Amino acid sequence: MTSEIQVEGLGFDGLIGGEWLATNGIGGYASSTIPCLNTRKYHGLLVAAMSPPVRRMVLLSRIEETLWIAGTPTALDCNEYPGVVHPQGHQLLRAFRADPCPTWIYAAGGWRLRKQLRLLPGQNAVVVSYTLLEGPGPIDLEIRPLLALRGIHELTFQRNGGFAVEDRSNRHHRIPPTAHTPEFFFAHSGRFSERSDWYLNQIYRQEVQRGYAGLEDLWTPGIIRLRLLPGHAAHFVGSAEPIELGKAIELADGQFPSRPSVPSPDPIFDAFRRAAEQFVVSVSAGSNTGPVPLCVTGFCWPAPSGRDMLIAFTGLFLVTGRDDQARSLLLAFASQIRGGLMPSRFPEEGAAPEYNGADVSLWFINAVWDYFRYTSDGPTTKRLLDAVCQIIESYRHGSDLGITVDADALLASRAPGIPTSWMDAKVNDWVITPRVGRPVELNALWYNAVRIGAELCRRFGRNDRSDSLLALAGRTQNAFNIRFWNPTAACCFDVVEEHGNDPSVRPNQLLTISLPFAVLSPDRHAEVLDRVRVDLLTPHGIRTLSHADPGYLGRYGGGIVTRDRAYHNGAAFPWLLGPYIAALLKVRGRGEASRQQARELLGPSIEFLMGRGLGQLRELFDGDMPQEPGGCIASAPAIAEVLRCYAQDVLGLDPVMAASEAAPLKPAPTRTRRARNRA
Repeated sequence: MTSEIQVEGLGFDGLIGGEWLATNGIGGYASSTIPCLNTRKYHGLLVAAMSPPVRRMVLLSRIEETLWIAGTPTALDCNEYPGVVHPQGHQLLRAFRADPCPTWIYAAGGWRLRKQLRLLPGQNAVVVSYTLLEGPGPIDLEIRPLLALRGIHELTFQRNGGFAVEDRSNRHHRIPPTAHTPEFFFAHSGRFSERSDWYLNQIYRQEVQRGYAGLEDLWTPGIIRLRLLPGHAAHFVGSAEPIELGKAIELADGQFPSRPSVPSPDPIFDAFRRAAEQFVVSVSAGSNTGPVPLCVTGFCWPAPSGRDMLIAFTGLFLVTGRDDQARSLLLAFASQIRGGLMPSRFPEEGAAPEYNGADVSLWFINAVWDYFRYTSDGPTTKRLLDAVCQIIESYRHGSDLGITVDADALLASRAPGIPTSWMDAKVNDWVITPRVGRPVELNALWYNAVRIGAELCRRFGRNDRSDSLLALAGRTQNAFNIRFWNPTAACCFDVVEEHGNDPSVRPNQLLTISLPFAVLSPDRHAEVLDRVRVDLLTPHGIRTLSHADPGYLGRYGGGIVTRDRAYHNGAAFPWLLGPYIAALLKVRGRGEASRQQARELLGPSIEFLMGRGLGQLRELFDGDMPQEPGGCIASAPAIAEVLRCYAQDVLGLDPVMAASEAAPLKPAPTRTRRARNRA
């Protein structure tokens, strides 16, 4: 459980450095800094998913809040304009907590006020509540909702006259749509005075630092006056759809029941499980599969990534006991195969999925294997086996993205100008980390996929196909251990090609050990693990390039080009701790000493989530100390892989593993499943 943060010692930079997140289960969210000073154009108190889980729009950016005490105004909000922070309500902020919902405590001489923000599950609606905890008597609070009404990647600028305001009923109002803006509804428990106005030149300092435009104008429809009585709450509701005030408050009050008096058996697991839940969404696919859960793979700006969904699959769905949703997700992916490829990206604007990842389908096959390990669901796995075989055959005979299997049964991808691996940073036509040819992780995933296909075919009576795939896997493994081993560095080449091999020491080679079926010869596992430990391991993740490499960039920051150069040339990713720890346990066994080492490796990630991360893990950290966080403020692969390792390798809640790769997998014993669901 994330604890309450006493903010008085943090200072202004510390306050705006902490970013909180709340989600509504359909792709919408609310997010800002601790004092609600928006430092990104992606921040807002209601960011609605207009076509769940995409087409997200910042509707309610922030709220200006002013207490009137004995005729004197006291500002609670905080904003940045050119050259000034005004007002400075952060000076009255005494405490903040992100769990179970964002909650602020403000106080000064003789009064103490609590503010809470709650998104309604399954709806694009927010309830902001104010409760006077202590005070000499009734106090008036004036609030001005400040609206952006635009897509998350856009900015709003003043337009003549602002927008219209319609009164729908007592304390319920509507902002009609325009050709460029959606409609917006708001309700409240006070008195509304229409006073249209523009707040000009809000600064989003993170956008400026990142090399983007960072000035925006926000519009307010007027002033809402709330009378605060000691011990009673007053409310403001904003929504993308018509909503009734009383019903909204009832829904908000009902979603966070009182905490049980008995402490959780493992509060760390609970904290990571709650973090994982923020990524899972359930939207109708319009098919007979019913609701298809997808996941938002990063907050606040990335479009959902098919690759990241499948990397995060086990941690988000299986470890947390969401077996039915896991099944629906895999079936949904299986229905979207195109030439053996699966969607790599679901565009924010709601367009058709993109197919630019050579590894996505192979991650899908790995997810099918984990699904079978966790659930023992034979009928569904048998259905998915057709997709598994289709992918393997498509890759064997060649597919889009220049995917081919050579005479040695190694897999290559040659798509000029398209980065087809997870190291996909690109600026205009410049592919920053070109990996055309035979990338090491693509071949690790390929071997793993073929072995999984062979095992599943054997289990479901397709023995001839199983024998054929085992023979193919044997050829791949033999060639891999000849072609990819770099004896000079005692590790794997990153990319193998006819004209030469790339000796860059990168974390991609961890997959040659960590996947269920390891392509790398076991006698080389310890050497690779040692090389990664020396060159790449950091407290907060695994570097993407050795710190000894001339191309290494240890700081992730600055403008677009500078950041993207560092993205996969030095930045450390928390999700890679998952493959590292899996490799470690293969080398050193799964005894108590190894589990304790896994706990120590996860320690900084746990500490970050429970503290500075406000209940989430960042996408990446600097490769160099002190390892400042960067990238998305919440990353599905990071949360999922750290959670998976914590559950499996620290708590020991992993389903029973096979004694050897060739042995039949055993269904997870009932006691393990019960323990996992209870944790």
